[in-house]
Amino acid sequence: MLGIIGKKVGMTSVFSEEGKSIPCTLIQAEPNVVTQLRTMDTDGYRAVQLAAGERKEKNTSAALKGHFAKAKTTPKAYVAEFKNFRADTGEELNLGDEVNVEIFEEGQFVDVIATSKGKGFQGVVKRHGFAGVGGATHGQHNRLRAPGSIGAASYPARVFKGMRMAGRMGGNRTKITNLQIVKVMPEDNVLVVKGAVPGHKGCFVIVER
Repeated sequence: MLGIIGKKVGMTSVFSEEGKSIPCTLIQAEPNVVTQLRTMDTDGYRAVQLAAGERKEKNTSAALKGHFAKAKTTPKAYVAEFKNFRADTGEELNLGDEVNVEIFEEGQFVDVIATSKGKGFQGVVKRHGFAGVGGATHGQHNRLRAPGSIGAASYPARVFKGMRMAGRMGGNRTKITNLQIVKVMPEDNVLVVKGAVPGHKGCFVIVER
């Protein structure tokens, strides 16, 4: 699978030939460095490890410094593996090679992976879309956003796992599939993707197809 690591810049809109406004996300994908090559002989599978973003040396462990030194590059902030990368490109990659946005073409469909925005502890209305208990009449008091009964009694005398209740929301690894690439701008290392992408502005995202 082909892929690249980028950063979410934000959202904008692009007008189609019919004059419709299409909401799009800008992804800044500076050239990624090949930092490791997985092979069948050494690892049991084929993959290419790419790295992006700069990390201060004082915040990098000695093991990682040595890892990046093998690829003759500076310490990187984010790494990701892409299986069968070389088979898709049809070319042989070596340590230290760079991969840029030109591996994608306009009109292609890609999957984007990122960590969603953390929302903290939320109730059932925001977290699961509950409607609340009901109207504010007939003695109802402060029940508009309440979860209602959870169905437990003397049996089973516990709460079933997976019950939709209040709790921590967001901050999960999220994958959005089949987003179309509207424009590829190699001179700026930018991908313009149709639709929304998970994560906050400036977060690392993985674009793959």
